[in-house]
Amino acid sequence: MSQISAPDIAAEATVPAESEVTVAGTIERPLTTADRCDACGAQAFVRAVLTSGQLLLCGHHARAHMPALKRQALYIQDETATLSPAQ
Repeated sequence: MSQISAPDIAAEATVPAESEVTVAGTIERPLTTADRCDACGAQAFVRAVLTSGQLLLCGHHARAHMPALKRQALYIQDETATLSPAQ
């Protein structure tokens, strides 16, 4: 039986830029217009870091799924406050 050794993570680690913070193995950065909702393709305003990876959501889908995200996500980056209120 062969053994698989884990890579030396410390050797691969890089120091994040001043505006970036390491969160659950990912780099937190401001969401941009290039970040798209995984459900519908609209601009993403919420990033949820899950054990299986990250999920980007628009405001609509984030509101619809927030209860489940709060139970399961390791971290939630919510930038929906930047949206203007409905007229």
